Amino acid sequence: MLTVSNINAFYGESHILHNVSFDIRKGEVVTLLGRNGAGKTTSLRAIMGNLKGTTGSIRFDGNELIGRKIHEIPKLGIGYVPEERAIFASLNVLENLLLPPAVAKGGMSVDEIYQLFPNLKGRDRTQGTRLSGGEQQMLAIARILRAGARFILLDEPTEGLAPVIIEQIGHAILTLKNAGYTMILVEQNFRFATTIADRHFVMEEGHVIDELSASEVLTNPAKLERYLGV
Repeated sequence: MLTVSNINAFYGESHILHNVSFDIRKGEVVTLLGRNGAGKTTSLRAIMGNLKGTTGSIRFDGNELIGRKIHEIPKLGIGYVPEERAIFASLNVLENLLLPPAVAKGGMSVDEIYQLFPNLKGRDRTQGTRLSGGEQQMLAIARILRAGARFILLDEPTEGLAPVIIEQIGHAILTLKNAGYTMILVEQNFRFATTIADRHFVMEEGHVIDELSASEVLTNPAKLERYLGV
């Protein structure tokens, strides 16, 4: 569904991604793992077209993304949930869900979203700033699901959240996977990542240095721990 080939990306004159390559199959959950500054978030931003001067190839469902205008990429069914969540703090839950326009067919209804994230049910009129961090994360994911995204990029979805909320986010991700959604997660919490992902790409200093299957991590967790310095 997505093939990233030999991507080089820059912030100004700083060369951040060095010939990064990885692929995602339809219906998979894949993680990008690595220490801070490894290039994980930059990889997501490159997919979304947010970095000028990116070279290489990023093909999504047969469409080349490099060179496309930024507003065209979400219309292909790709949704990005940034680390900062970026919900509209002055709007209530329902307004946050309904304001973004649909970018593709097949988006979730509000009722379906409340089934996926029960914490949001009954909070229609609650202002965004009054939600907990976990509820804000749920709302940020829900917003792109309503807009029709089927390929979802999640940047640090569990950062700073309580264990019970992390469990709920994990359940929602597995529910989406079973419904045919495809996802890339950038995650620092590798123990959470190993419970939901099919494959893991390990990044270090702007390079992809290894690919591990879920079964490899289960049988040899020490290998991943060495990479991440745990």
